[in-house]
Amino acid sequence: MFTIKQILNNSNILECIEIENSEKTCYAKIYVNQGASLQELKLNGKTIIEDLYPLTYNNTYASSILFPFANRIKDGKYTFDANEFQFEVNETANNNALHGLVFNKIFKVVHQKEDKNFASITFEYVEQNESIGFPYTFSMQLEYIIKNHSVDINVTVKNTDTKAFPFTLGWHPYFSSSNLYNSTLNFDSHKQLVFDERCITTGVKTIENESDFEVKDKQLDDCFILNSNQTQFNTPHYKLLISASSKENFLQIYTPPKANVIAIEPTTGVSDSFNNNMGLQILKPNETHQLNWNVKLV
Repeated sequence: MFTIKQILNNSNILECIEIENSEKTCYAKIYVNQGASLQELKLNGKTIIEDLYPLTYNNTYASSILFPFANRIKDGKYTFDANEFQFEVNETANNNALHGLVFNKIFKVVHQKEDKNFASITFEYVEQNESIGFPYTFSMQLEYIIKNHSVDINVTVKNTDTKAFPFTLGWHPYFSSSNLYNSTLNFDSHKQLVFDERCITTGVKTIENESDFEVKDKQLDDCFILNSNQTQFNTPHYKLLISASSKENFLQIYTPPKANVIAIEPTTGVSDSFNNNMGLQILKPNETHQLNWNVKLV
């Protein structure tokens, strides 16, 4: 049986949700005040996602949902519908806007279900204020379905404004390996993005499709255009398949300053999508967009 437990902070305010099965082989921890991000995950007794201490969420954006843009926007500036906009620059060293607007929002629980074989919980954030950089209102629901061998994240975004808006989506999980040097990735790609010194997309280059992308001691912050919607992560202790329901798929890989951890980020857009239009989508008033990410042991 799966159970859902609410954890309150010292001020008696909901801080996070813990989900666990009775065998204690499956565990998930989701922080409502950090964009309803999945901060810890164990599947079938295997540690998949763990606390990145001493790194902090403010620096890692660990498991954050990236909306209305994934990755970066150069100088935080973009033009849409003949109007210029300016996001807050929160990557000050490179003068970029980084990872969207919901990673630090407080989500509320709107539905949950406990069952013998799974638990599901749905979080919601409603944006009623138009910001200078993104002068639109929207709502977002995140449904997590936790099973012993898998996790589904179902994202629903609704445009509650009277104007259409541009967007991309992404997810920023960090996966743990007992030995990252001896871990590999399998993904189908013949094209890699070219970045400048500020990690802004400047072009695309053709690459050979490696059957096994070896991590070894590489310092990675790279993005690939995928030919499929699946990426497999192979470690000495588990194999994980990451799938997306989106039509266009990009894969960002990043190695943080912490041993045996790697960010494997499925996204629908790339660095500076709001300016280069790669993966950029438009959501019209009252329309919704749905996306599923699935992670499962194989």
